Amino acid sequence: MSLSRFYQIQKTLLQYGLDELVPAQWQPWWAKAARHSMFWLQNQHPDKTVGVRLRLALQSLGPVWVKFGQMLSTRRDLFAPELADELAKLQDKVEPFDGTQAQQLIEKALGLNDISDLFCDFAVTPLASASIAQVHTARLKQPDGSIADVVIKVIRPDIERQIQADLELMADLAIMAAKFLPDGKRLRPREVVAEYRKTILDELDLQREAANAIQLRRNFENSESLYIPFVYSDHSRSNVMVMERIYGIPVSDNAALEAQGTDMELLAQRGVEVFFTQVFRDSFFHADMHPGNIFVSRNTPHNPQFIGIDCGIVGTLNREDKRYLAENFVAFFNRDYRKVAQLHVDSGWVPFDTSIEEFESAIRTVCEPIFQKPLAEISFGQVLMNLFNTARRFNMQVQPQLVLLQKTLLYIEGLGRQLYPQLDLWKTAKPFLEDWVKQQMGPWAMLRQIKENLPFWAEKLPEMPTLLHSYLQQQPKQQQQLLQQLQALQQRQVQQGADLKLAVLAGAALLSASVLLATGWPLLAAPLAVCALFFAAKAVLS
Repeated sequence: MSLSRFYQIQKTLLQYGLDELVPAQWQPWWAKAARHSMFWLQNQHPDKTVGVRLRLALQSLGPVWVKFGQMLSTRRDLFAPELADELAKLQDKVEPFDGTQAQQLIEKALGLNDISDLFCDFAVTPLASASIAQVHTARLKQPDGSIADVVIKVIRPDIERQIQADLELMADLAIMAAKFLPDGKRLRPREVVAEYRKTILDELDLQREAANAIQLRRNFENSESLYIPFVYSDHSRSNVMVMERIYGIPVSDNAALEAQGTDMELLAQRGVEVFFTQVFRDSFFHADMHPGNIFVSRNTPHNPQFIGIDCGIVGTLNREDKRYLAENFVAFFNRDYRKVAQLHVDSGWVPFDTSIEEFESAIRTVCEPIFQKPLAEISFGQVLMNLFNTARRFNMQVQPQLVLLQKTLLYIEGLGRQLYPQLDLWKTAKPFLEDWVKQQMGPWAMLRQIKENLPFWAEKLPEMPTLLHSYLQQQPKQQQQLLQQLQALQQRQVQQGADLKLAVLAGAALLSASVLLATGWPLLAAPLAVCALFFAAKAVLS
């Protein structure tokens, strides 16, 4: 299956002429020879631009590849505008499947005889279509007789089979990479693919997405920074989800945002704040924040508010990773590169025998040039290359649990670059993180932890006298048992020492007897053989 899928991918890429994207100097002779040998796979779309061909190829390959294109579309600092514009269409303009089939799927999932039993004004033509699902507008009939504007999200039919084929191929390639690549062990490709597998399969369950959206909505209730639409969970199933329809401006539409007088600087700052709030305050973050999933409210443009949809992919961090990350960020913002290096060692992200001084110097070399610069003046492509080289030099292992976070951070940085290129990312994030670290590690954090544990302690307090009395009563017996066990152990050790001496004597006597017998002295060998038998028998009987 994976070999068949691998050939299909190669065939698609070549039939769209995407081998043209690889510079000639990057192609070794054997790659050029292999390409010429596949003469039957020629570019079948020479009339289209390279951006269109790339978009169509990724679209035809399926959800895994579409998501890759979505991520690339946010990096306008790395790609030409015409290429980024085409890739941006993968965010919500993927080729839809038949709307009548979508209606039948909705009716079957919700147990309806007809769509009109629950909805009116159902639009057969989808409002938007993405890699895994598409969205139709409708109006929901509610029990109290009111009507609510909603959107209905429907999973594409038979999409799981295609995703499983790609995941199987990725798993095979990961095994090969881990085995044969020089950096295979450090990059941990199998663990990364396993983490990605879990993430994308979770996205196929819209009930899980509904639960994620409800949690995010609760986390940002009454927030001026982020709004999450209401989910009608009673009408949501594993392949169908019904949620409130929103009427925001796509975050990628800078012209519309500026036309309504949106405070772009504040909007960009709030994007950064929303990200860090989700990660460090809630430890529950939207991990698919590409522009197709983010809108801006049309209300109060002077006090702009983000609207987030498509919560199928979320990330979480454990307490230790979250603390190390926060301290790393703060040390980084303070240009305390030695602490950054020490934290990486303490967390186990680099080997414990790493030279702190050398690692500190390498981090300073990469990071120092980007401080006090707005996003527009930072080449993150060059920064990432330098970071990869540093990671390789110091054998820094990939942390699979942080891959989603790293991807989301790239989305946020790309979003900030697009909205307000003059944004000082470090200045915006630093106060928030410093406050969070103080809250987590200062005296107030200790008092809060005591407060959180008080109910448990109060519950156990009445039992303390009984437990103390039982402990004091059992202590002498336990000490006596321990003493007896130590004495028995000591006796066994003495006996084992004596047995070892007898075994050594028996072996020496037997060896001497053998030597004397071999050299022609049987009369002397006999007594030694008897001694050997005596020592051996004594060792066994003891």
